[in-house]
Parts: sequence; structure tokens; C-alpha cells
Amino acid sequence: MIVSFIEQAVLLLALCWLLTYNVRLWDGRPWARRLVSGLLYGSMTIVCMWNSYAMAPGVLLDARDVVLAMAGLFGGPVVGVMAGLMAAAYRWWLGGVGAPPGILLMAWASGAGLVLRYLIGQGWLKLNIRSLLLLSLVIYGGEQLSYLSLPAEIWLQSRSVVVPLMLVALIVLLGLVLQDAQNHRQMELTLSTSEARLRAITGAIPDQLLVIDDEGYYLEVASAAPASRPEESVRHRGRRVQDLLVTAEAERVMAFIRDTLARNTPHSIVYRLDGPGGGRVCEGHAQTLHGLPKGQSAVVMIVRDITERVKAETELRVAAAAFDSSQGMLITDADNRILRVNRQFTEITGYTAAEVLGSTPGMLSSGRHTPAFYQQMWNCIQGTGNWQGEIYNKRKSGEVYPQWLTISSVKNKQGQVSHYVAAISDISQRKADEQQINRLAFYDVLTGLANRRLLAERLKQGQTSGRHQVSGALIYIDLDNFKDINDLWGHGAGDQTLLQVAQRLSNAVRETDTVARLGGDEFAVLLTDWPHQPGGEEGRLEQMAGRLLDTLLQPYVFEQNSLHLSASLGLVLFDSDPPPLEELLQRAELAMYQAKAEGKSRLCSFDADMQAAVTRRLQLEKDVIRGLELNEFGIYLQAQVSEHQGVSGAEALVRWYHPERGLLAPGAFIEVAESAGLMGRIDSRVLLLACEQLAVWSRQPALAELTLSVNLSASELYRPGFVEEVLDVLAQTGANPARLKLELTESMLLNDMPTAIARMTMLKDRGVRFAVDDFGTGYSSLLYLQQLPLDQLKIDQSFVRALPDDHNSLEIVRTIIALARSLGMEVIAEGVETQAQRQTLLASGCHLYQGYLFARPEPAQLLEQMIDADQGRCLPIFEPDNETGLPGLA
Repeated sequence: MIVSFIEQAVLLLALCWLLTYNVRLWDGRPWARRLVSGLLYGSMTIVCMWNSYAMAPGVLLDARDVVLAMAGLFGGPVVGVMAGLMAAAYRWWLGGVGAPPGILLMAWASGAGLVLRYLIGQGWLKLNIRSLLLLSLVIYGGEQLSYLSLPAEIWLQSRSVVVPLMLVALIVLLGLVLQDAQNHRQMELTLSTSEARLRAITGAIPDQLLVIDDEGYYLEVASAAPASRPEESVRHRGRRVQDLLVTAEAERVMAFIRDTLARNTPHSIVYRLDGPGGGRVCEGHAQTLHGLPKGQSAVVMIVRDITERVKAETELRVAAAAFDSSQGMLITDADNRILRVNRQFTEITGYTAAEVLGSTPGMLSSGRHTPAFYQQMWNCIQGTGNWQGEIYNKRKSGEVYPQWLTISSVKNKQGQVSHYVAAISDISQRKADEQQINRLAFYDVLTGLANRRLLAERLKQGQTSGRHQVSGALIYIDLDNFKDINDLWGHGAGDQTLLQVAQRLSNAVRETDTVARLGGDEFAVLLTDWPHQPGGEEGRLEQMAGRLLDTLLQPYVFEQNSLHLSASLGLVLFDSDPPPLEELLQRAELAMYQAKAEGKSRLCSFDADMQAAVTRRLQLEKDVIRGLELNEFGIYLQAQVSEHQGVSGAEALVRWYHPERGLLAPGAFIEVAESAGLMGRIDSRVLLLACEQLAVWSRQPALAELTLSVNLSASELYRPGFVEEVLDVLAQTGANPARLKLELTESMLLNDMPTAIARMTMLKDRGVRFAVDDFGTGYSSLLYLQQLPLDQLKIDQSFVRALPDDHNSLEIVRTIIALARSLGMEVIAEGVETQAQRQTLLASGCHLYQGYLFARPEPAQLLEQMIDADQGRCLPIFEPDNETGLPGLA
């Protein structure tokens, strides 16, 4: 019996293992688990009956009742019924006197297990040793009742103490083992559920869960989508913080972990993680993790990628700074209700935020704009999303002011307008500045009259007014001797006089006419829109100009003093299609200068002759410029003759080879060239040609000792770079500086004596010689003769022409000769045309001559031929022609 008990116990333990495996095998499929469990319980009852202990023929002692009770208790009704039917069928098949009571006992055991299951499920009992002992007693009681139907000797044998002990032991053993397996399974399910819940929570939050020990190793990395998080679980688990972060950030994170472990309280940190996709900003919250094996220290850390949040916060800060910029800002909802304004809005409008919140921007309207203006504005906003422009609004004080307004619509994800943002700027100062700039640009500062630019605009307006058959006039006014008022009474008196002139002119003309100040003491009056009357416009306009002249002749008052002033007026008429203003002013100015030339204080009208003269002058100026560019200017040479040596040199005189007018002497263009500032270029051209000629002569022994004189204009000596230019030309041509003589006028030398001395000395040191041209006609000064490095004095032809009859001229010539001799200078007389003049000069001590008596200005080739033909002859080289009275070749 003991052996059978042990065998039955082993079978029950095997049943426990099979049941545990079955539960794991069919996890999640309860019906399959129940069916297989029923089969296992039923099969185990059959196995138990195979290995039963026969108490008597047909009476078996085994653990099938224990198995069926456990099937009902742990498997439930389905498992209990299946196992019971299998056991009953097999017991019935075995037969014997014990079959009927055995089947009843199996039903009793299975029912007892189901009842106990129900009581435990209702909470009335708990599954423990007590309840299992109670179940054992119930089953034992059922066995005893079933044994009453057996023969007496069998019933007496079943009452052995061993039977109930075996029953109790098997029930308690199997129950506890199955309970432990069930509890273990329940713990597994609980852990699995908890783990699934944790995974669901971890996957639901946009964060990453890290477990990092005190050495910086990643023990666990969990996240919903590891590849998109700051750390990737597969790549990072088992690595160190120092492997993933730059040194500085790794040290910060490790210090944070140590601090968290030391304080045992939650902490947070923000750090930067660099990766292939660029830098990311992470925020971590850490707490000490307890319960790790071997006393290991670690923290659990929830990490969130806050890169976008940091960017958004930065953008918000920038937006907040922009919102509080120098512009007023206004935000409304889609219904145009004001939600927010900034400080600058309050400064511009005077309204505080509390006063405007909830209102519409219509409270700022000035009333200057029509409903159509606002409708057009909103149409633009709805069509393009924005509008900007100038608008007039009203401050809290009621002041209407100009404003630059920009409105933009803000749309939500659905494309619907959610807000409007308006930026406003007070442009009052800008408008005032524009007006001031406009006034400065178009009006005279002193008098407030129109300036030249506005005068031109008014003339254009007259052209585009659409009126025809009308006449107009431009009157150019220049105050005569206005400088005297400034000199005698001061500039304050001059300004007051100009103001009175402006007032008188403005009062004398119509509102449609324009009075302008051109500058200084020059004014202009533009008379426009004069009705067309055949043959009458000129007379009426001249009468108008005459009235202006009479008005200006009236005395002017300054500090109770009466000042008298006159004016010269130039008048030019024009029709409905006038020329440009500058041309009209030029014509009127010409007429004004004509009035001055006729005695001032009068009116002169422009005529065609004046225009022709101007045209000729302008054309000549253009021709001079073109001639310089095309090297049309050349030199003629007039011989300079020595009483004893013959031709000693020549003077280079400029000539213009004009392509249409032929050869032109200086008198035809010098005045125009000087007024146009072109004499410097002409002088440079003459100097270059003269030096080239000297270089040519230097290679011919008969001509090598000749000198060439070159006249300089008044400004050349003081022009920056003049000395360098002369030296460069000498170096470029190879001319001998000692053969070059520069002729200067007295007035030129007196302009700036120190500069003249310095520059002449620099050239003198290089060998260049200097002569004073037209000596005696200017402010002759012994001082400059003493200080300047001069080589020659040239007696002006005005004195020579009066010889020998004019006693005064003769004395002046003798004085000049004596002065030059005393200073060690040469003296040459120009303009010598008669033998009497020559003889007088010779008798006075002058031995150098230049004039028609000896030679006309001729090309260099003729001068060279003359020298070749007259080698060794005595003066004069030329004798007057008997028929013409001009010099001819002797």
C-alpha cells in the first residue's frame, strides 16, 4: 500500500508539471486550455487506476478522487466534468463490486472541488491548508458512505488509519502544488501585464527611458521609436555616456547623475547631444533606482528631445522682442476685436491696452477716408493676405496724424483666418521732414521764393496745361551794384534788401506767375498763360517788365536808412511750346547783360542777334575742344633777331588749322578758350611742339644754338604739377632746357610771388630761361625784378609803335633798357616794323628785335630756309616791300 501511495504521489506531481506546461502552451486560448486540462485530469485518473492498490477483488484504492477534486477546484466545471466522465467510463469498464460506489465517489469528489472553488470565488473561504483539509474530510466522508454498499469485510478494511492519512496527504500535496503553480502563473501574468502596460506607457509618451549606472553605462534604453530619439536603444545599450556625448557635456551629465544618487531626490538637466543629423537639445529628469543586484547604483532618467521647443521658445522671444519694437503692434481676432497691443502702440495712439482690448480698430479712425478706401483695403487683405499704405488715424487726444500701416492675416491649419496683425508707425516727423526737404529742394531759404528747380517745374506745367494760343515771358533780373550795399552796410542789410525785392516782385505779378531767386542778387519772373492777342503780347509783356523795373527802383529801408538800388532786366518771350528753362534763362541773361552794357537800370529784350552770337561762341568752344583732341593746333615761329648775330631764336605762336575756316590766329579763339578753361591744354600743346622743334634743331649744327620762347597763360604757372609737366616734356622730347624760354606777364607774377619764385627757381635750376612779356604795361615792380630768376625783359610793342616821334615812349624804352642792363638781363623789343624804330632802339642800347621788319610768324621750315639763305649776312634780314609796305625777303 505504501508503494502504491508513493507511485500515486509521483503521478500527481507529474500531473502538476503537465498542467503548468499546458497553461503556458495555450496561453491566450482559454477553451483549448480547458479541453486539454480536462483530458490531462481524466487521463491521470485512468493512470492512477492502472496503478491502484486492490483492497479486494473489484475494489481499488488510488488517487483518482484526489485528481477529480483538483480538477473541479482548479479547472472549473468544464474540466471537472470532462475528467469525471473519462474516469467514470474507465471505472465502469474495469467493473467489479466497487465500480458503482467508485463512480458515485468520483462524482462526489469532483462536486466537492467545484463547491470549494465556488466558495473561494465568493470570498467565503481561502485556498489554504484548512480549506484543503476540509475538502479531504468531505471526500473521506463520501468514501465511507460509498463503502457501506460493499461487503462488511471490505468496509472494515477501508476503515484503516492509513487510508484517510493517504487521502489527506495527497489532497494537501496536490492542492498546494497546484496552488503554487497557479500563483506562479498569476505572478507571471501580472508581470507580463505590468510589462505590457509599461511598454504601452513608454510607447505612448514622446520620451525615452534610460537606466544609467554610476559609471555612466546605459543599462536600459526604452522608447516608442528608438531610432527617432536622442539615444538609440540598440546602439547605446552597454555603452557609456562618455562615448556618446562630447567631453564637456559628458562631464555635466555624469556630475548630474552623481548628484542625483547623492541626494536621492529627483533632478533635471538640459544638455546637448551631437549626432549625424546635427545637434539636438535634450531635457532629462532623473531619480535614483533602488533594488539593483550587488548593491549597484543607478538612476532612471526620462529624456525628452526639446530641440523644437527651444527653437520655438527662441522664436517666441524674438517675436516678443519684435512685438515690443519701435513700431506699434496690434493683434485682433478673426472678428477684428483687439486682443493685444504693445507699449509703442500706447505711445503712438495714447490708448492703453485696457482701453482698447475687445474694441475694433475703427475707434482709431480719423474720418478722413471714405468707405470705398476701407473696402479696397479689406479686398486687398482678403485677396493677398496683407496690405500696407499711408493712412490718417486719430490719437486719443483727438489729433489726426499720418500713419504707415501694415496689416497681415494669420491663418490656421485649415486655411481659415484666425488673427490679423497690424504694425503702425507714426510718420508725422517724416512728413514734416519731407515738406522741409521739398521746401529746401524747391524754394529759396532766404526769401521763400521758388528756386531754379521749381521754376523749371512751373515751366513744364505750362507746357502740359493743355492751353494753346497763349504767350509767356521769362524776365531775368540782376540788381545793379548790389555788392556796394553789402560792403557799406553789411550782409544783414543785403539780406533785408533781398527780402524787400522778393516781396515787391511777388506783389507785382499775378498768382499764376512765378517769382524765383536764382542766387545772389539774381531773380527771375515767369509770366505764363497770357491770352493770345495777335501782335499785342510783346508790348503788354514789356509793359509788365517795365512796371517791375519801376517797382525795384523805389528806395529800400534798412534800420531807418533809405537805400537806393537799380536793376537790369532781360526779357525773352516764348509761345505755348517753350524751349527748356536753361535755354530760356540763357537768352534772358544775355538780354540782361545787354541792358547792363547799355548803362544799367533798364530793360532789354532778347533778339536773334544775341542768340546767334551765343551760338557762334558755343560752337567755337566745341570746335576748340575737338581741335585739341585731333591735334589741330600747331605753332608758327616769329624770328628774334640780334644786331650782331642775325637770327638768335624765335617765339612760338599758336595757330589753329581749322578744317573749315583754315588757319586761325589766336585772336579768333583765345578769348573763348580762356572763358572755357581750355588755355592750359593749348599751352601744353604749344610747349610740346616747341620742345619737339628744339630737339630737331639740336641735331642741326646751324640751328642748335637757337632759342624758342613760349608764352604761358595767367594760370599755368600756379597750376599743380606745372613744373613736373615741363620737365617731363623736356625729358620726353630730348630738348635742351637752356634753349627754352618761358614768357610770363607782369600781372601773373604779382598774383602769388612766393609760389612764382619757388617754381621758377626749380625750372631755372634745370636750365630753363624766363622772360617778362609786355614789360611796362602792368604794375612794374623793382621788387619782383630783384627776386625773380628772370633772364630777359620784353619791351611791349605799344611803346615801340610810338617811336621815334613820341618822347614819353622813348624815355620809357630807355629806362627799361637801362634797368635791364643794371640787373644783368637781356632786353628785346617786340613789334619792330620800321627802320626808324630799329635805329632808335639801337641808339638807346637795345640789340634784340622781333617784328614784321624782320619776319612774319611762319612755319618752322620757312624760318629754317631763311636762316640757311642768310648765313653770314648783316641785318636787316628783311626789307619792307615797296608796294605793300610789309617785310619781304631782301
